[in-house]
Amino acid sequence: MTTLTASTLPLPLLRRGKVREVYIVDRDRLLLVASDRVSAFDVVMAEPVPSKGAVLTQLSAWWFRRLGRLVPHHCLTASTAGILAELPALAPFADQLRGRAMLVRRTDPVPFECVVRGYLAGSAWAEYRSRATLAGEPLPPGLVEAARLSEPLFSPATKAESGHDENVPFHRIEEALGPELAGRLRETSIALYREGCAHAEPRGIIVADTKFEFGLDPSGTLHLIDEVLTPDSSRFWPADRHDPGRSPPSFDKQPLRDYLAGLREAGSWNGEAPAPALPDDVVEATSRRYLEAYRRLTGADLQVDD
Repeated sequence: MTTLTASTLPLPLLRRGKVREVYIVDRDRLLLVASDRVSAFDVVMAEPVPSKGAVLTQLSAWWFRRLGRLVPHHCLTASTAGILAELPALAPFADQLRGRAMLVRRTDPVPFECVVRGYLAGSAWAEYRSRATLAGEPLPPGLVEAARLSEPLFSPATKAESGHDENVPFHRIEEALGPELAGRLRETSIALYREGCAHAEPRGIIVADTKFEFGLDPSGTLHLIDEVLTPDSSRFWPADRHDPGRSPPSFDKQPLRDYLAGLREAGSWNGEAPAPALPDDVVEATSRRYLEAYRRLTGADLQVDD
């Protein structure tokens, strides 16, 4: 499978993110293409990570099928053959689509990241350490980094076009969207998180936290959109490495983060673009992490259809 740094398709480009291009198919459908781009410390690397885009797309499609009983979703097909049957004009671009493209229903996105946290890590740990709160809400005293929370917490965040998202109190969502929709988002997000944890933990993966995105269709029906329970949208920890008091390694771009952190500590990179060139072994190790997460969660090696 060839790597893809960026797709270029003969469709109107709606937006280009750090990883995905989103194309307009028609008034009701979009085409999402996940490249193999990878970012760390908010900087996109020059080198693509093999299979990353396919892992994100196919793992999301797998979760959409599994979670569809809990909430409608936007995925129509992530099969290359299925996409080309709907959009035959894209046949000359099949190599850009293979395994990494998803045809989806178009919805009106909810303007908040619906984050659920089961463990104290990342920005949540930083906030707790400084103020004993999470998104402004108090937490019990005496918690340590990577501690399991007594109950999963809904920790919404604003969507940032660049840089980091900002954790916000739940009342901000209620004020912006109304209490009924805000309540549905919280209830649905926690139910999805619990389902993901119940599946992942027996397979040796702790879902420390994850973010969900939702959209409303023209009838007002809530849909799960974007990506779901992937190494990019979640903090996956190997269960056998969980040791409360310090952060475990992650099933994602941890080898990349470790390499770049070493460069920053040594003073050979200032953390800003352009990113330093990545050694082949770092790229390969990062790719293996994504593929291993896919294999553990789905029970099969990644297979990309035609």
